[in-house]
Amino acid sequence: MKKIVFCLSLLMFVISVVRAAETDELVRIRQNYVRSLLPSGGEQEDLVRYLQQISPESEMSDQVVMELHQLYPFDLRKIQGYLSSQKADGTWPDINYDDKKRSGWEPKMHAERILELAKLYRSDKTEYKGSSEVSKVIHTALNYWFTAKPVCLNWWYNQIGIPKTMGAAFILLEDELSPAEKQSAIEVLEHARFGMTGQNKVWLAGNVLMRALLQNDYPLVKEARDIIASEIMTGGKEGIKEDWSFHQHGAQQQFGNYGLSFLSGMSFFAGLFSGTSFAFDDKQMEILNTLLADGYRWVIWRGEMDINSLDRQLFHNAPIHKALSVGFVALTLGNKKFVADNFPPRKSGSTFTGHKHFWQSDYTIHRRPSWMASVKMSSERVIGSEQVNEDNLLGYYMGDGATYIYEDTNDYLNVFPFWDWRKIPGITSYESNEPVRWKRGKQAVNDASFVGGVSDGRQGMTVMDFNKDGIQARKAWIMTDNFVLCLGAGIQSDSALTVTTSIDQRLKRDNLLVLQKNKWEIIEGTQLFDGKEQRFFHGRTGYILLGNSSVNSVAHSEKRTGQWRDFMQMYRPQPVEGEVVSLHIDHGVHPQKATYQYLLLPSVSCEQTAAFDLSSVKILRNDENAQIVFAADNYYIAAYQPLEIKLTSGLSFEAVTPGVYMIMPSDKNYKVAYADPTQQQSEAKAIINKKEIHFSVASGKMDGTTIIH
Repeated sequence: MKKIVFCLSLLMFVISVVRAAETDELVRIRQNYVRSLLPSGGEQEDLVRYLQQISPESEMSDQVVMELHQLYPFDLRKIQGYLSSQKADGTWPDINYDDKKRSGWEPKMHAERILELAKLYRSDKTEYKGSSEVSKVIHTALNYWFTAKPVCLNWWYNQIGIPKTMGAAFILLEDELSPAEKQSAIEVLEHARFGMTGQNKVWLAGNVLMRALLQNDYPLVKEARDIIASEIMTGGKEGIKEDWSFHQHGAQQQFGNYGLSFLSGMSFFAGLFSGTSFAFDDKQMEILNTLLADGYRWVIWRGEMDINSLDRQLFHNAPIHKALSVGFVALTLGNKKFVADNFPPRKSGSTFTGHKHFWQSDYTIHRRPSWMASVKMSSERVIGSEQVNEDNLLGYYMGDGATYIYEDTNDYLNVFPFWDWRKIPGITSYESNEPVRWKRGKQAVNDASFVGGVSDGRQGMTVMDFNKDGIQARKAWIMTDNFVLCLGAGIQSDSALTVTTSIDQRLKRDNLLVLQKNKWEIIEGTQLFDGKEQRFFHGRTGYILLGNSSVNSVAHSEKRTGQWRDFMQMYRPQPVEGEVVSLHIDHGVHPQKATYQYLLLPSVSCEQTAAFDLSSVKILRNDENAQIVFAADNYYIAAYQPLEIKLTSGLSFEAVTPGVYMIMPSDKNYKVAYADPTQQQSEAKAIINKKEIHFSVASGKMDGTTIIH
């Protein structure tokens, strides 16, 4: 009997110790949560000061941008407006509570204000800490939400957006909530349940985590944490890919949308769970740090995210906001090099250089000390773009070879309202005044498999067999230390519409110039040019059109009017004006085997553009079967089918297996790099000077990577 009593007593003691430990863990997590939500200064101060220089947005639907705006110091004038304008029923007169939009749903502003006021109430940075006036406004606003129970037509707000925002407020206000309010708060959070994939899965689990904290439910906290941590991996159909891009909504690159929310959220959870048994392990932290270093660091140039990474989220100032969000993540993860390279006090240009093709996303980045280039493509494997919830209504062509050049200033920042969306830089498309319409659902694809790139880590060649909506073309980009050479061949269409290739379309910084009889002349309005060689210049970028036959090009330098609402329905109707310069090539109607060849010369002067020696670039072939170039001491070869070619009197080459090749001098011999754009070959073979070279092509999730022999 004594043994039984002793054993029971021991068991009760162990249980009490375990429960005490569990309680301590939950207390620590709550403390970390509150600490993360309130202004803290420290390492973030420099980035917050930089953020303050950017005018806050008045219309937002991007979750990451909303969270970024929560880092602004309290605007006491705005706060006083919240306090004085609230109506007796808890609503605010400037919010449309009957809004039916699926993106930028206005009632979310009510939830955001509750969170902002909750932070104000808990923060010791202002005199409003513990204010009875603020408390009354908060509880009145909560009562409205708990009573009215607003519902959006878009499930995301109901299950993710609103619970995420309100849940943070509930954590801050937990000690202030009455039993009835706490129960209502739990009901709001119960809209989120475990499920889905990728970042949606993480968001939902994060919302369940907040509910579990309010309910002191340790097992549920652990389950939520484990589901969150389970997504810190590579190799899934969605989420982090082996090339360190991020996919969501199928095989679709989502650096700036779901991927950014994933990275930002995971860095938050890393801090939230620190000091507890729930902390991420070393392998999980290594994956997050590698995603930042080998993924995000590539796509951000001088504090702005590449447009090719934004996908459908073409919001005002999106490149700046998204890069800043990554900056705060980098601080949390301890990557100070990223912060120093992108945010003040930064030096001109970038210390991070190189060439990378994201083979699982059909996406290439080329970085030099004073400029960056990017190309976004699509294929039978990879979705080019999407239109969801009335976002990106005009972006149907954004995955068709979109090509951007970035220098010290970004002439593409907020250019979207003024774009001709059929002339996104780099794409080959139809010319038409008809509205851009999405075909085959809400995702844009390219019906071809030969899409990929080869790289030696510094330079490279990217190729795209293009087959979409009746246009066929073979497109290629050769990226070197000093220029990007763009090639097109086999261009044909089955439409009565004119086919064009856009060279550039950006905000006007300076005059657009054309070289005529060795003299630079200003282009105004619309001007047409023809000839075998044409040179243009704008800002710090030179453009040279070249070829064996006459090229018809069109240059624009003009004022345009547009609206953000034209392509992002969350915005209110409001015309904006801007000046744009653009260049494109006119291939005519029903082109047959048409070609183009042009150079992009970033970070140069007009004098350097005029003096550029074209003999340094030898285009040996540019047709539907092969594109072969000698430049910067390397040979770049896109072989769409087997081919033989004598490159010089002492160098012959045979591509037995189609693909993309680089031939590079190495001592007295050559190195050959190969990539399979189709991602279908099991092995590859080439012959150089009668010597066979065999490439063991990586299979599975490494298909499409570069192999150097």
